[in-house]
Amino acid sequence: MIQKTVLFFALLTLSSSLGQITPLEPVKAHYKSLQKLSSKPNPERAALDKISFPPSEYSSGSLIYTMVSPAYLSPLQVESLKQSVQYPANSSDQTRAELDFLLEWQKKRSPEQVDRSKNFLAPIGYWPHAAVLKNHNRYEENMNHLFYEGRTVMGDECTPENYPHTAKLLQGVTKDMRIMEFTVKYHLLRARPYHLEPYLQPLARVSSPSFASGHTLWAYIQAFTWSELIPAKRAEFLELAYEVGESREIMGIHYPSDEEAARVLAHSMLVAMWENSEFQADLKRAKGEWR
Repeated sequence: MIQKTVLFFALLTLSSSLGQITPLEPVKAHYKSLQKLSSKPNPERAALDKISFPPSEYSSGSLIYTMVSPAYLSPLQVESLKQSVQYPANSSDQTRAELDFLLEWQKKRSPEQVDRSKNFLAPIGYWPHAAVLKNHNRYEENMNHLFYEGRTVMGDECTPENYPHTAKLLQGVTKDMRIMEFTVKYHLLRARPYHLEPYLQPLARVSSPSFASGHTLWAYIQAFTWSELIPAKRAEFLELAYEVGESREIMGIHYPSDEEAARVLAHSMLVAMWENSEFQADLKRAKGEWR
């Protein structure tokens, strides 16, 4: 284990020196154990495989993001990334274990966990459409959310005004993240956990398909991007992202596989963005603000 850890950080240092995206950390915690279960359909629960996210609950606002042109990714990369992910079958042993995991959370979640997940973490998230005009009624809050992870780790002076190149980079990355989020969601149409498990009492109902978790995709692509700017703080950024993913499980609105897929997809997106010279230039300028 020590040798593997040393090797990982050696690769991290090497990739940073070469100007490439830092390698993805191995899967951990309950995500690792759940992945060991079969993701294939189980004939004993075959009826569940007929359930998908109901069209009556589609959000027209989120569907619009599937029509937006990306900032750094190419349309071909978006299509390739969309095809690279798949969720466990509804009837699978893995999904059944994930639903049981969420039911356990439902039993044990504390009032403090509920409050932080529902009232603090759930509303956070940058939305490109709210940043088009500065007189938009959500503009300031939206830009504040854009720097949530940076401000949490680096302090209150970490703002878009103080770090404009970082803001431009994060806006481009997060625009592509929203495009990818809803492209994948409406491609796969995974039912939410509460559509499959009648005993699950979610803390909210969401008007888009479950896979992959948008909140988690946002949190990790932010964490990975901030980590490229400030490598010494990588563990702290990733811990924030992990908390966001876990909060969606506490709320009963995402399967663990939604969170893990979002983590992997976020990293794959940054690797793909590296092929874009504009991304590399914006990343270099943003890094310059943190030297």
